Amino acid sequence: MKRNPNNLPTAFTSVEELEEFLSRPREDVMEALRQLSGDLLILGVGGKMGPTLAMLAQRCVTDAGLKNKVIGVDLFPDRQVEGRLQKAGVQTLHCDVTDPKALEELPDVDNLIFMVGMKFGTTGKEPATWAINSFVPGLVARRFAGTRTVVFSSGNVYPMVPVLSGGCLERTPPAPLGEYAQSVLGRERNFAYFANQSKSPVLFFRLNYSVEMRYGVLWDIAQKVWNDQPVNVSMGHANVLWQGDANAYALRCLALAESPPRILNVTGPETLCVRQVAHLFGTRMKRDVLIEGEEQSTALLSNAQEAFRLLGYPTMPASRVIQWLASWVSAGGESLGKPTKFQVRDGKF
Repeated sequence: MKRNPNNLPTAFTSVEELEEFLSRPREDVMEALRQLSGDLLILGVGGKMGPTLAMLAQRCVTDAGLKNKVIGVDLFPDRQVEGRLQKAGVQTLHCDVTDPKALEELPDVDNLIFMVGMKFGTTGKEPATWAINSFVPGLVARRFAGTRTVVFSSGNVYPMVPVLSGGCLERTPPAPLGEYAQSVLGRERNFAYFANQSKSPVLFFRLNYSVEMRYGVLWDIAQKVWNDQPVNVSMGHANVLWQGDANAYALRCLALAESPPRILNVTGPETLCVRQVAHLFGTRMKRDVLIEGEEQSTALLSNAQEAFRLLGYPTMPASRVIQWLASWVSAGGESLGKPTKFQVRDGKF
């Protein structure tokens, strides 16, 4: 891993380097975990963010000299992911979260991060989308009644707002467009119902959007530019957040969970112009940039000023991530193969 004078990488050359950096222990996370008692269970740990979030938690627990267990739960269709987690010291368990009996067999814990969700390819699979995004959360919330919980949600529950508005605040009324976004709001409503019954402390982590080298809004744009494909700018603006910061925020949010549930928007401070980002990639990759569509006056944007007040500003600006991604994509770096479809304006993912 090459480094610049500020001791930040100038580029990543392997998944191992990337995951080591994303999971590098942070004092703010260690301090938050010191304040919590009991073990941490991460449901849906095998997805895009789960592995490095669990690794970060485990490394912080180890460095802080804590005894808390970090337990990652998933079906683990990719056994390599499970292997990397186990190597990092995370205990792994297999569980079909749609099965109430299987959920009952999971260990009781004091702290839970819920990351189970379905977005990609949801059009045409609406029943499965609602089952995973709404039914399962109800099962989990009932099973873990009383447990301090951070529930991964999405800024998709908000309406599109004028680009110059600064984005939706937590008090903005939900207006989800399409069945994916509606089912995510269903996730929150199910958790809220059972949390209110049991007085469980819960926080809804409305993330919009996490980015790293293998997926995300910036990866989507970089791939288009590198492959000489047109970049659609009809969703002309977006918010993004470096996954390392998103991981740290999620773990620190355990201490912010409340009853009734608290809502927190989580994203970066910049409102990025998609056209400008495409041209930045074009310059770095020495590629001509093809643009299709026209910018609309509204976009799906979130305002995370409350998160910054409670947790501080992100450590990584989008400009640095763009630099890293240009090198990663140009070098043929690995991809998760999961485009965000952030440009979609009709809610059909």
